Amino acid sequence: MNNLYALGWDASFETHFQSYSDQGLIPARIAIEQRSLYQVMGEEGSLTARCSGRFLHHIADRASMPTVGDWVAVDRKTGTDQVDIQAVLPRRSEFSRAAAGRQTSQQIIAANIDTVFLVTGLDHNFNLRRIERYLTVARESGADPVIVLNKADLCPDTEVRRAEVEAVARGVPVTATSAVTGHNFDEIQLFMRPGKTVALLGSSGVGKSTLVNRLLGQEIQDTGPARIDDGRGRHTTTTRNLFVVPTGGILIDTPGLREIGLWETDVDQTFDDLVDLASRCRFSNCNHDGEPGCAIREAVKTGALDPGRLTNWRKLQREQAFAIRQQDEASKRRYASAWKQITTQTRQKNRFEERDQD
Repeated sequence: MNNLYALGWDASFETHFQSYSDQGLIPARIAIEQRSLYQVMGEEGSLTARCSGRFLHHIADRASMPTVGDWVAVDRKTGTDQVDIQAVLPRRSEFSRAAAGRQTSQQIIAANIDTVFLVTGLDHNFNLRRIERYLTVARESGADPVIVLNKADLCPDTEVRRAEVEAVARGVPVTATSAVTGHNFDEIQLFMRPGKTVALLGSSGVGKSTLVNRLLGQEIQDTGPARIDDGRGRHTTTTRNLFVVPTGGILIDTPGLREIGLWETDVDQTFDDLVDLASRCRFSNCNHDGEPGCAIREAVKTGALDPGRLTNWRKLQREQAFAIRQQDEASKRRYASAWKQITTQTRQKNRFEERDQD
């Protein structure tokens, strides 16, 4: 048996659930997602779940499917440990990205998160440009980002690295720790509070699974060493998992992300220092590409601005513009398809009415 509030339930979800409660449904939270099967947790324990046919018929797109962290309304089958998912409650927050591949769609990685740990390693994995990308996506999730620099035991100049990250994080908490030795782990535990959900996100090999095991106090997740040459991991975690931390809080572990494409993101929020510099350029339409009176180029020249940060800003801006165009085109295709269906149905109806009149 589980206490719903220990799983992150609160008065807001209670309000949204009222109409489903009147239908005799019960609340549960998605703990594991594996293709068409789910494991959910609720007051009746851990149960196996599938989406009902009625639910699948009414969802609008891939992003409407249940994901780890979602609260759902389920109908339990009599005498079994299986339930049907009838609805997904409105999400308080969601960490999403553009789905990998050619198809334009949104992939929800985790939902109803209070804090997102953006984990990077202080070894070969360390990359300021990747951190900027993760921050850009995390800020749109609705959760509070925290940058976790793991593997401090392998880094001789941890404080230098931490200062570099703080310079690009611009107000976002940054903590350096070691999941192996426990160094500085008290800073991590400060974010684990009863009823609050923390998600771990990062590329393979940064030590997310080791962090999870230390927070849970036992070896739950498989771990493996990163490759020596480039620090990349071996994807020891292959599914998203939700855990209840014994000392309080909820933890969501995710597989390593090879890529994290922008979806609905505000790139300039992460690069507000560059936006401020751009406002000082002589020309309002300055491209920062050699125009006279360019404040950004002057900052690069004097060393006040890292040229790599400027390059990444422009790269993410282009990617953001491309994502918006792709979404617009996909929206137009969906509209055209829906309109074609309506037209076809109308024609069929008219033919039936004409035949009945004859």
